Amino acid sequence: MPLGYDPDFLGVAVELPETDVRPDDLATLDYTHFTVVLDRERRLARLTAVNIDGALLRDVSRGDDWFLDDRVAAIEQAGPDVYSSNDFDRGHLVRRRDPVWGPDAERANRDTFSYANAAPQVNTFNQSKDLWLGLEDYLLGTAAASEGRLTVMTAPVFDEADREYRGVRIPQLFWKIAVWLADGELASTAYLLDQSDLIDDVIRRGADDGAEPGAFRTFQVAVAQIAELTGFELSALESVDRFARRGIADSSGELPAPLELAAFDDILLR
Repeated sequence: MPLGYDPDFLGVAVELPETDVRPDDLATLDYTHFTVVLDRERRLARLTAVNIDGALLRDVSRGDDWFLDDRVAAIEQAGPDVYSSNDFDRGHLVRRRDPVWGPDAERANRDTFSYANAAPQVNTFNQSKDLWLGLEDYLLGTAAASEGRLTVMTAPVFDEADREYRGVRIPQLFWKIAVWLADGELASTAYLLDQSDLIDDVIRRGADDGAEPGAFRTFQVAVAQIAELTGFELSALESVDRFARRGIADSSGELPAPLELAAFDDILLR
């Protein structure tokens, strides 16, 4: 079967968004049911996009065989040295389970362990991070995903203020946009994960400065905010944003403020 993200998966085209980053600075890597657009300078993905068929999801053995993709130079990937002997996890961007469906499920599972599909995430777990990790399951389990299909884009937010560690600037924020078909029409919603309060402690490697431990924070946000943070052209998804239209509908015409999530029931989809 052809590798890579399928823009026609939902029956209505959802193309990979355009960016003003020079094409030579990016490497587009196609895997089973998903695509990673690697930023060669940042050594991390600038964009990932996956097709999820909830009706065909399979349970396969996880494995843990991380690998460097030989289609790009090893120095252009944040490899094992970044994650050794510290509290940074190799955080899947395309969630391991998402592309694991259909007859190629085992191959898709292996593909998710590419270092191109990872980014440093603090290994602390709390309720907010659990929310982030379960967003796709929640959306697939609601009426949001017609016929159990969902397209999801995920990546770090790159910021000049990101701290450098072992040759990689550690992202403070991660974003996710989910897209589905509702009554024949596209719908979208966006999220941000904030680990900024945790990074300094990991880089200091446990130095005791008396500070309280931080926490992940997960927000539902307007797609337009993701476009502003990342520079991606997302107008097609902004126009079908279920969260943003709640604010635009009022007299101010302003986008709604980010909504911090404490539980899945806090998510606004209608």
